Amino acid sequence: MTDSAQPQKQGIDYARIFVKSGHGGNGAVSFRREKYVPRGGPDGGDGGRGGSVYLQADPRLDTLLDFVRHRRFTAENGGNGAGQKKHGKKGQDLVIPVPLGTVVHTDEGFLTDLTRPGELVMVARGGRGGLGNSHFKTATNQAPRVAQRGEPGEERWATLELKTIADVGLLGYPNVGKSSLLAAISRARPKVGAYPFTTLTPNLGVVEPAASSGQGELSFVVADIPGLIEGAHRGVGLGHLFLRHVERARLLLHVVDGAAEAPLGDYDRVRREIELYAQSLAGKPEVVAVNKLDLEPARQAFATLKGALERRGRRVAGVSAATGRGVPELLALLREELERLPPGAAGPASGVRVYRLAPEEEGWTVEREDDTFVVRGKRVERMAAMTDPDSEEGVELLQRNLGKLGVLAALERAGAEPGSTVRIGPIELEWGE
Repeated sequence: MTDSAQPQKQGIDYARIFVKSGHGGNGAVSFRREKYVPRGGPDGGDGGRGGSVYLQADPRLDTLLDFVRHRRFTAENGGNGAGQKKHGKKGQDLVIPVPLGTVVHTDEGFLTDLTRPGELVMVARGGRGGLGNSHFKTATNQAPRVAQRGEPGEERWATLELKTIADVGLLGYPNVGKSSLLAAISRARPKVGAYPFTTLTPNLGVVEPAASSGQGELSFVVADIPGLIEGAHRGVGLGHLFLRHVERARLLLHVVDGAAEAPLGDYDRVRREIELYAQSLAGKPEVVAVNKLDLEPARQAFATLKGALERRGRRVAGVSAATGRGVPELLALLREELERLPPGAAGPASGVRVYRLAPEEEGWTVEREDDTFVVRGKRVERMAAMTDPDSEEGVELLQRNLGKLGVLAALERAGAEPGSTVRIGPIELEWGE
């Protein structure tokens, strides 16, 4: 199976992986062979189910870089059944850890969003084990020589997209001092420098209550997002890759360089990029921090800038990340805003939630392709895959089951006649009388 999509480059917050569950074990054809039991009945055991593949949210991880080199994952096959009704061993499930905040898509569409520690999602279901011949004994067939093959495992490509989970998302033009401010308000120690895109990956910092505040103050997580420039919503400066990380934030903290030549213009340009990227993001509550008040130009411009922003409905705090001036007041303002907002998605998990793939579809279709009649449908294809085409009894059993589903009648209506080729999943059969 090939990856036909045009994936983004694998990296810290995007990955495309191939997963394959284990095949089910084959059922056994066996008969009792014991002294004084000359006509022992069928005692073939069932095959074991193949292992499934799961993704699990792990709070210890913060990037998808592990998937840059390791992109293919396969679970264990189930064991075959044996005589004396011995069932095959179940294949071991494969659990792949991913960071909190990982959004999972398959080629069929959106699967889930892993936002709580320990959450699991199944991305490939293990194949069923085949039934042994002990299941096929009837009043007219006391010695069935038929058993099912194990069901093949599923295989698919899955797309992983990391969206940082944080209470507050730091936004702003490059070099406005976001990383310095994150370091000033939390224990985070991001890389800081005076050149564009110093921050190339989102940095997270936890803001904890002051030692003198007791336990009344709220702790919260802040994400420092790389600086945004014009065209960011289209991917200029990798903006579209970074903006996804603030989609989950409950509150935006927009940092403005008070000493810039046109700080209000910088603010407006970043807001424009956010609005073009997603209105849902633009509508989030926002606090503005005017930074660099340790510099004279910023101090002189602060009153005018604050007034202009407040007329737009923004709450404004003046700070200096370099000296710590105004930081306590900013934290108090952020806590006040957060306490008024609903809790975020990253709260403690109540138990472990497991998401499983939807049950297989029951429907089927019959189509004619040249001289071959093709039957498609997950259920009928699974039945065919679990049939031994070299077993006369097995093929007869498949035909009976297809007849009960109405497939044989549909083939006749489609024009199948003796000698026609019928393909169902991996096997081809000749249509008989």
